[in-house]
Amino acid sequence: MTLRYVLENLGNVFPKQEKKQLFHDISEALKKGILQQKAVEETINIAILSQKELSLGVTAINAILLYDLYKNSILEEKYIKNHYNKYVFDILDGLVRAYLLYEKNLSTQDENFRKFLISLASDARVIMIMLVERLYTMRNLENIEQKKQQKIAREASFLFAPLAHRMGLYAIKTEMEDLSLKYTSPEIYKKIAQKLKETKKVRDNYIEEFIKPINKRLLEQGLKFEIKGRTKSINSIYNKIRKQGVPFEKVYDLFAIRIIIDAPLEKEKADCWNAYSVVTDMYPPNTNRLRDWLSVPKLNGYESLHITVMGNGGRWVEVQIRTTRMDEIAEKGFAAHWKYKGVKSDSAKSDEWLANLRSVLENTDAANLDIVSEFKMQLYDDDVFVFTPKGELKRLGKGATLLDFAYSIHSKIGNQCVSGLVDNKQVNIKYVLKNGDQVVVQTSVNQKPKKDWLKIVATPRAKTKIRQALTEIEHKEAENGREILQRRLKNWKIPYVEGDIAKISKKLSYKHISEFFQDITNEKIDVLTIRNALLEEEKRDLAEFSAVRSVENYEHQTDFQKISAQQDVLEIDQNLKNIEYTLAKCCNPIFGDDIFGFVSLTDKRIKIHRKNCPNAPAMISKLGHRIVNARWADKGAGSYYPVTLHVIGRDDIGIVTNITSFISKEQGLNMRSISVDSSQGLFEGNITIMVSQISHLEQVIRKIKGIKGVKQVYRV
Repeated sequence: MTLRYVLENLGNVFPKQEKKQLFHDISEALKKGILQQKAVEETINIAILSQKELSLGVTAINAILLYDLYKNSILEEKYIKNHYNKYVFDILDGLVRAYLLYEKNLSTQDENFRKFLISLASDARVIMIMLVERLYTMRNLENIEQKKQQKIAREASFLFAPLAHRMGLYAIKTEMEDLSLKYTSPEIYKKIAQKLKETKKVRDNYIEEFIKPINKRLLEQGLKFEIKGRTKSINSIYNKIRKQGVPFEKVYDLFAIRIIIDAPLEKEKADCWNAYSVVTDMYPPNTNRLRDWLSVPKLNGYESLHITVMGNGGRWVEVQIRTTRMDEIAEKGFAAHWKYKGVKSDSAKSDEWLANLRSVLENTDAANLDIVSEFKMQLYDDDVFVFTPKGELKRLGKGATLLDFAYSIHSKIGNQCVSGLVDNKQVNIKYVLKNGDQVVVQTSVNQKPKKDWLKIVATPRAKTKIRQALTEIEHKEAENGREILQRRLKNWKIPYVEGDIAKISKKLSYKHISEFFQDITNEKIDVLTIRNALLEEEKRDLAEFSAVRSVENYEHQTDFQKISAQQDVLEIDQNLKNIEYTLAKCCNPIFGDDIFGFVSLTDKRIKIHRKNCPNAPAMISKLGHRIVNARWADKGAGSYYPVTLHVIGRDDIGIVTNITSFISKEQGLNMRSISVDSSQGLFEGNITIMVSQISHLEQVIRKIKGIKGVKQVYRV
């Protein structure tokens, strides 16, 4: 293959004068023996490949063909700028320094490598030429000694294939991954390749049958198009086998077709969605696998519609729908954008990405980083990569803070995070991480999460962990506050009644009783205030619903007392005289309950409790000698007694209204008070009603349970 032949067959890429100049410079070097024919032929092949795969144009091809001349100082900077142009020299300069560093085995401490990255970021064609050169090398890897094969193949997989993907060069990325697998895992590669070979005829027939009705319908729609059928790449199949733990035969979306539509720019989206409609009308789609990169293209400019549909025989087929312009950009990435100057989402995105890459590199301390890892890091705009103290690489979302990093390690470390060290410099929890930071988290056992932390973190994991921790803290504080209140009230010999406590919390403007208990724990409420409020409430209750009487004489009569005046409502032990009795507020007994009396020596009263009162076990076990028998007289019906019901249900509009409406309409039933909290789709509250006897109460509970949305009703 002669240089003249190559230059002639590159078509209109070269202006006549540049073609002549290039032929002259290389021919002279060959004649003088400065260049070897084999090396020139290899360079020519890379130039042809760059034009075929990426259409890089005359400037890039000039740089490729002049590379050996510039590297060996045969042509100087001034000569290249005068006889070609500045851009050719810039590309050459970046390429030469890149390959010199590779010859030094990529020393991670070499400052020149970072400078090279900065320079290559000034022209995307440097990266593209590197990718083409590496693709050419991978295609001819069998001609390289085996020891070097592994290193080159691994490097193609972890560095160059991701870089090709990041720039939208999907064809190059796929081929590199397949070739890398071929040399790093030859047995796996051969096994999958053999199975693909064995099933090729069946697959081809299947795809042909799958395409046939689509082809017919698209023609009827008047679309100009081309349909290509293909099988997934070997590396892609291997990844699915490995990740899903299934054999080759069970890889469900092995087949894929691409519909490429020839449409003017203004009709591109409409024609693509029209084709999508045709496909999904004929084959059932898996809507969870719809990928719409028409409405919002990828950052690298990729535009396409992807959908997976169920073909005949229950086989999944991936269908990609795009236009000719979109397909060329998908295959050639940013290089194709130059062909479509002025089209939306063109090389401006390339410029933006390259500017970001250069900015990060210019401000990175290369002495503290593994350069290869650093280079790979810059391929992802939406992520930040940082190091643990032991050098482990952590990947977080863009905008992540020190606090995000702490939660990425462990929720306990996040909960106790107070500050940190980044590259041995003290930072607070709000510090926004940068690529390459080495982070040490500092903790304290006295630290605990706060609500404003939710505004500091950026990652979903950290937000979830903080919410969980806050909920747990709130729950513990509420339980602690409840216990504090119960203990203090017990010391003051005041019964703890949930309904009364809920009423006090409402009066103190608390929406949720849990917040009320939390403030008790945090000493934001004086418990004396609660005691005084309860005593005031008790005075009002006694004035309105007093159930106190003397066994002998009394003056003021309630409904309860009016009945007992005519005939005893309660029969207490051995007809004790001159003893007053009251109905205990801790359990509010009513006519029909199994009851007992408890003698108070200080005020000479007997308190009447239900036998299932929460306080009964303690009284019986510790003060059994004060327990007296008591029962209702048969003539006691007709009086009204307060009973508190605890109701739980769905937080639906109107459910509380339905409950109160039922109570107001129920004969012989009055509502005394109601307190309700709602949280996370549920309402929970206490309703105090006045009933005459236990049978009536049981009937009321059954009816409230029957109201739609009510989940639980029980007496407290």
